[in-house]
Amino acid sequence: MAANNQTVVTEFILQGFSETPPLQLALFCIFFFLYITALVGNALIVVAISLDSGLHTPMYFFLANLAILDIGYTTTVLPKLLENLTNKKSISYAGCMTQLYFLTWFLGSELLLFTAMAYDRYVAICHPLRYTTMMNQKVCILLASSVCTFSTINSSLHTGLMIQLTFCGPNEIKHFLCEIPSLLLLSCTFTYLNNIMVVIASIYFGVINFMLTMVSYGFIISSILKIRTTEGKKKAFSTCSSHLIVVTIYYTTLTYTYILPGSGSSMDNGKVVAVLYTTISPTLNPLIYTLHNKDFKTALKKMFPFIK
Repeated sequence: MAANNQTVVTEFILQGFSETPPLQLALFCIFFFLYITALVGNALIVVAISLDSGLHTPMYFFLANLAILDIGYTTTVLPKLLENLTNKKSISYAGCMTQLYFLTWFLGSELLLFTAMAYDRYVAICHPLRYTTMMNQKVCILLASSVCTFSTINSSLHTGLMIQLTFCGPNEIKHFLCEIPSLLLLSCTFTYLNNIMVVIASIYFGVINFMLTMVSYGFIISSILKIRTTEGKKKAFSTCSSHLIVVTIYYTTLTYTYILPGSGSSMDNGKVVAVLYTTISPTLNPLIYTLHNKDFKTALKKMFPFIK
């Protein structure tokens, strides 16, 4: 058993984006700015929701969870990417497996959380009179715990199967992070079981959750259209439009990465797409969810009275 767990490769080389020093410096500044922006924006969401009792509702509970996941997501990827841009392109085998575990965990958690958030909006708009009963504190905690549990099982299975593989040939990952598709291309042992698990996870986390989210929004849109007043329609749609935008962006990029077949010509495009869901999306989420949110703006003004 020990022999099966051993690997000739002790470290991997991350290809990154560019070998040109001026471009590397420019990319370093851009990603550093995005990282700080993501940390500050999402931290503000968590603090504001925690301190303002007016935001202690299921919708903001899930939004705070999403902000925490975004902080973890960017922290899993961006520090190593910034180090990569300073010409230290290697990552240890243990470091790569650790990044793979947390990257897979945060990815699965966000997909499941999107479904929980869609269900919350469905209940709020389609069953407003029963909202406090159907989305009570116990239900919210149960949904959040389920997200954590299923993500842990999924990430542990993928990482455990990856550790069983042997990497004895090329060790250059044609990406800026340790991701399942890129690592499987480097293995010199049979990856059939790994590929099967990727397909199963893609169906469960991607296809099924996406369908559940779309079904929820189908009922939501149907209910909104039945509202007689234009003002009522705008108010109802404003509570779920931000989430729908984020979900659309997220699923579009993940479809390209995990479902469309990879090829040599598409690897560079894959890096750009990965930047969208690991960096751009967590950075924009605070703006998308709070830009037109009066309750959140009020909470921020309480925290920072000098904000006008």
